[in-house]
Amino acid sequence: MSTISKREDARRRALASLKDMSDEEDAAIRAAALADPDAQPLPEILPPRRGRPKSENPKLYVPLRIDADVVDRFKAAGPGWQSRMNEALRKAAGL
Repeated sequence: MSTISKREDARRRALASLKDMSDEEDAAIRAAALADPDAQPLPEILPPRRGRPKSENPKLYVPLRIDADVVDRFKAAGPGWQSRMNEALRKAAGL
């Protein structure tokens, strides 16, 4: 039997046993795993994630076609042109 066949067979048997497991058995297995210091949930043993925190109001990606001269005008003022364009759109929308 090939390695792939063995893995598929083991996966099928594991899924079948999960269907037959009662809530009590599941709770007992979880409690035993949590009591084992070598088997702690991953988020508790991994270092915290780095990077920018999630925004409460994330921006949306919207493919938008804008005339080149409009984009050139905003870019001419230097870095931050997208934020300035967003502010101009907010003002035009009355927000």
